[in-house]
Amino acid sequence: MNPTLRNTLLTALVSAALISGCSKKDESADNIIKIGSASPLTGPQAHLGKDNENGAQLAVDEINAAGLTLNGKKMHIDLIAEDDQADPKAATTVAQKLVDDGVVGVIGHLNSGATIPASKIYFDAGIPQISPSATAISYTAQGYNTAYRVMTNDRQQGQVLGQYAVNQLGAKRIAVIDDRTAYGQGLADEFEKAVKAAGGEVVAREYTTDKSTDFMAILTSIKSHDPQVVFFGGMDPQAAPLAKQLNELGIKAQLLGGDGMQTPAFIDLANSAAEGTIASNPGLPLDSMPGGKAFREKFNARFGEIQNYAPYAYDAVYVMVDAMKRANSSDPAKYLAELPKTDHQGVTGHIRFDNKGDLTDGAVSLYQVKSGKWQVLQTVQNTK
Repeated sequence: MNPTLRNTLLTALVSAALISGCSKKDESADNIIKIGSASPLTGPQAHLGKDNENGAQLAVDEINAAGLTLNGKKMHIDLIAEDDQADPKAATTVAQKLVDDGVVGVIGHLNSGATIPASKIYFDAGIPQISPSATAISYTAQGYNTAYRVMTNDRQQGQVLGQYAVNQLGAKRIAVIDDRTAYGQGLADEFEKAVKAAGGEVVAREYTTDKSTDFMAILTSIKSHDPQVVFFGGMDPQAAPLAKQLNELGIKAQLLGGDGMQTPAFIDLANSAAEGTIASNPGLPLDSMPGGKAFREKFNARFGEIQNYAPYAYDAVYVMVDAMKRANSSDPAKYLAELPKTDHQGVTGHIRFDNKGDLTDGAVSLYQVKSGKWQVLQTVQNTK
């Protein structure tokens, strides 16, 4: 082939490829909705973080398969998952990365301690954030119009737990331990208030961290107070060794906790020491949720066992996308105005928000480990 002709053809081919590539890129960018998912994907709480991500991914895949059209354009949702390591500092880095990556909304974060600092970044960027699992009261008390959650908060949960300890367990002497995170301390504070209001006495208040696994010193101190109940505000990686060490020290008190320890992983980690433990979880038991059984089947078929918050992450995606549909736009500035009007029948229940972005008419359920499995004890409705 003539060298000149060959060069001309090569130049034409390269130009065509570049034009084609640019057109494809422009078309995909114009039709892709980026939604962020932020949770711990490494470290001791990775099983919970992946659970959140999988719940959100299941919803995204269903919406994409069904087809989503906004303003006459067929859209495709991409879920951008980031690892915040359940760490407040890492959470702010992740939040800024998601903003810089062009997400139009965020499902997360998982932990209150990560959610709260990240929420300021999303608020400044005008990006809606719906947490499936952050229960700390302060998250929605900051006045950010971008902050929402689809789960009952710690005031509601702490009230139920405190009243249960005194009125139904008959405990008068109660010890409280928390992991000093926004979640653990916040829940423990609300629990303590409820205990005192119900006529119980907090005979000891001890503190640990969300990285600790040795509780012998604080449990030895607690043992001297002869408590009838030991309440723990924290997550399952700490709750499991705590349960084991209670047994080792011969402390006969009832172990009681919140949603952070009401997981299959707690039973796996604590083994026989888990038996008899009581813990709460915001919301209805999965099998009592309007779409719980169907959700379990499709989730289990694809991802395996549900750890805890996956149904809430799933609902959070649908709530966000429903707001986009009503606004006929994925522009955060437009669909944010629709979020307060949410009236969505989800897997977890009827989702509506108050003026702070909190779930209205929330429920709290109590469970106990019996024969190696969490069994439902009772559900308390309208605890707000």
